[in-house]
Amino acid sequence: MRDAATATQRGREPGLVVHASDVGSPRRRRSWRRNWLPRVAQAAFDGTLLAAAFWLAYHLRYRWEFGGDVPSFFVQPFEAFLGRSALFVSLTLLVFTLRGLYRLPRWTSFLDEASIIASGVTTGMALVILYSFLSRFSPSRLIFIYAWILAIAFLVTQRLVGRWIRAWLWTHERGVDRVVIIGSGPAARRIMQYLYNHPRLGYRVLGYIDLVPPDETLALGTERGVVQPPFLGTLDEAVALFRATQVDEVIVALPPAHHDRVLEIVEQCRELDIAFSLVPDLFELALDRVQISEVAGLPLIGIKESALQGWNWWIKRTMDLLIASTVLVLTAPLMLLIAIAIKLDSPGPVLFRQTRIGKGGKPFTLYKFRSMVDGAHKQQEALRRSTGRSALLFKLRDDPRVTRVGRILRRTSLDELPQFFNVLKGEMSVVGPRPPVPEEVAEYQSWHLQRLLVTPGLTGLWQVNGRSDLSFDEMVRLDLYYVENWSPWLDLKVMLRTVPVVLTGRGAY
Repeated sequence: MRDAATATQRGREPGLVVHASDVGSPRRRRSWRRNWLPRVAQAAFDGTLLAAAFWLAYHLRYRWEFGGDVPSFFVQPFEAFLGRSALFVSLTLLVFTLRGLYRLPRWTSFLDEASIIASGVTTGMALVILYSFLSRFSPSRLIFIYAWILAIAFLVTQRLVGRWIRAWLWTHERGVDRVVIIGSGPAARRIMQYLYNHPRLGYRVLGYIDLVPPDETLALGTERGVVQPPFLGTLDEAVALFRATQVDEVIVALPPAHHDRVLEIVEQCRELDIAFSLVPDLFELALDRVQISEVAGLPLIGIKESALQGWNWWIKRTMDLLIASTVLVLTAPLMLLIAIAIKLDSPGPVLFRQTRIGKGGKPFTLYKFRSMVDGAHKQQEALRRSTGRSALLFKLRDDPRVTRVGRILRRTSLDELPQFFNVLKGEMSVVGPRPPVPEEVAEYQSWHLQRLLVTPGLTGLWQVNGRSDLSFDEMVRLDLYYVENWSPWLDLKVMLRTVPVVLTGRGAY
């Protein structure tokens, strides 16, 4: 894990760790061979591509006359460009090195890397053009333009292909770094969630070490479902574990009260030549919602507002309105047929209205196609007692109250189509936590209430990771992950993953 504090300050994807192996450097501590050799190889490959770009630019202009005819007396041999080509390669690699291109953390975005490449090539070419002008070297100016464009294209393409190859290898756990987390508090859980959600970063979580054995299994909500990191042992057993297991990196995320133990771990990692990272105390304030600014040279630490405010809220609301209106228009004939089928199958209303709890604990009326016999809610208490089920997320796989048409509607999730009217009204969102009934909220523990911080949704991580097969606590963990990590891309991924879940009817009853 490298340069995490810098990435956080620049608003990049969260890296909650900073390094203590070298106070003056944010870079990850590695062995000489793993750290130095890949950088030199990458720089050498970049130099080859830069030289190839200059050579191809020469041929485009003078051999293939791309850009207009070139008089024969004006053509110069490529040897006349060797000095400029070497200067271009040297200056550009120097700029890359000064800009830190070969020391970027692995979670640096492709756009950030491409922008460094583009600016570095532009700077190098500008210096070569200036030198050519001062030395009265006047070939076709298109050669420099072609070389500039080709160099950027070659290097950016190489980085993109390299990212695809690395991502494939890391996803298949080839060449990954084996990581152990020390601690199980909010910051430690946040880091483990992030690493589990991003296997393409090349980290494999072996498990976690804590001060004492846990009372219950640690469970984390992620985009891929609920995961349970293995408990590897206590802090007193850490050294033996490091010696017996191939550990590449240790991330220390202990509470501030255990600074003395942190120092012990740091020294042990140094002795065993294991890379280590520390989670600073300030991240205990609010996980990924910490922001750092500066006034008169003094750092100021504040808390960011919720992700679903301002422009983000408008983006999500616009997405909801567009999707809901489109679905309602396209499925209007289908909903008419469903209404007729319900009426013919059993007596009672077509729509089922139920009070649910929305954002901030505000109640609203949720609409669904009726899938049970009329008055089914009056039988729920008796069923709950006979089955011994809790009021939290009460569902039965073979509920006797479900009608014949209702069973089909539930399997296909067509009973939820009227909820798009709730979306239009702003009471629900397309993606969000499952809307609970008041009886469930009355049974909530304090940490469960955090799922009411955002507007409930028709689908969510709970829907695409098991639906009714999940326990209530597992569902809440997935909801909390969504609350803390919302983004338009997360909503899009959930919606795309919902389609096969609905088509297969997995976990629906």
